[in-house]
Amino acid sequence: MNNVSVIIPAYNEEKTIGQVIDKVRESKINTEIIVVNNCSTDKTETIAKQKNVKTVYCGNKGKGYAMEEGLKHATGNIVMFIDGDLGIYIDDIISLMVNPIIEEKAGFTKSAFSREGGRVTELVAKPLLELLFPNINNFEQPLSGIIAGTKEAFDKIKFEKDYGVDIGILLDMINNKVKIEEIYIGRIDNNSQSWQSLPKMAKEVASAILKRANVISKD
Repeated sequence: MNNVSVIIPAYNEEKTIGQVIDKVRESKINTEIIVVNNCSTDKTETIAKQKNVKTVYCGNKGKGYAMEEGLKHATGNIVMFIDGDLGIYIDDIISLMVNPIIEEKAGFTKSAFSREGGRVTELVAKPLLELLFPNINNFEQPLSGIIAGTKEAFDKIKFEKDYGVDIGILLDMINNKVKIEEIYIGRIDNNSQSWQSLPKMAKEVASAILKRANVISKD
């Protein structure tokens, strides 16, 4: 029997966390919902608790830390991660992402979607992947944070602690020969990063890719 844990890493997402939880609950699949408060200074944790979901605190700031903390508390044999700042329009995103895993058609699913932005994806991630990993699938959204997989598969990989976590997970799943399916989930909205934050994000994404290409040290 399959049980699904949905982990929502969240940093100062009081404006959207309730909507994301409500969207997860629309699913036909019964899920365990875990909100990881990643050093928020707003009402993110309060709102999550009001929604009666499992809420845990992660004192190490960084998305990868929060994802790892959530994984420690997950009881499902299938785990899905979804960002806490999203506007999601599809009716049952949970079923769409986890059904290929339940049906054993894939061990890991990664979302593709329509939205504005994607500057680091187009200018950093995709060119580096094309140069360093030319034989892998051409993923439309390699940096997507909406992912799902078996807990066993997640337990076998090392999470980057920063913005490089999502691309690191994808490349590690490929390296571990996990069957991957990219799933189109329609349009989403999220809070685009400011121009000031883009250099840091680009560096962390590039670092995760270069480590897995053995160009720079993994330490």
